Amino acid sequence: MKKTFKMLALVAMSAGLLFAACGKDDDDKNDNPTGGGNGGGGTESAEWVDLGLPSGLLWAKCNLGATSPEEPGDYYAWGETETKSEYNWSTYKYCNGDYDQLTKYCNKSSYGYNGFTDDLTTLQAADDVATAKLGNGARIPTADEWRELINNTTSEWTTQNGKYGRKFTATNGNSLFLPAAGCRWGSELYYAGESGYYWSSSLYAGYPRSAWDFRFISGGQGMGGGNRGYGQSVRPVRSAR
Repeated sequence: MKKTFKMLALVAMSAGLLFAACGKDDDDKNDNPTGGGNGGGGTESAEWVDLGLPSGLLWAKCNLGATSPEEPGDYYAWGETETKSEYNWSTYKYCNGDYDQLTKYCNKSSYGYNGFTDDLTTLQAADDVATAKLGNGARIPTADEWRELINNTTSEWTTQNGKYGRKFTATNGNSLFLPAAGCRWGSELYYAGESGYYWSSSLYAGYPRSAWDFRFISGGQGMGGGNRGYGQSVRPVRSAR
């Protein structure tokens, strides 16, 4: 498996736009707070934005680990609940050293350790860092919830307090800013200020070495499949109370 980190152009199927993915390892595919508090059980707190979405879902005002919307916050591998100094398959929690040796969240025996499968396709609460850090009710959005955000807001590439990112504005006038925080592989941070990569809680089931993520650059945005070992941003959600 190639360990080098390089750019890959993918087509965002929903938008018909080309943009850069976080990287490739062989077969990758592709400010209006409504309140604070963590709901109990977490170590951090969050403010929430009501975008008037059909589901009623609330989105956190900041990335996990950030204290303002333009800060990048922390980076997590998919399904892990702590940051680390090295992001790669040898340090990934749910594999035995490589992408085709998965030990959890695997629906294809060719990717599982000794043929392992469990058919889990959504992160369990114990593996959801938003739940771990913010408490009951907070979680990582599913791929479909990212699509709901995309389809019910207008998006523009802009700056906020000098940081590049995308601003999502809803018909109710409320907005959300996602910084172009880049991503981590090995010990390095890549594409900060150029691209954003945000985890969903949904496995990329056709290639279980990957999980669905939302990604963007200045010229486009869309859903893709990110290597589960990458360190990427998390923007929590919760249901309205």
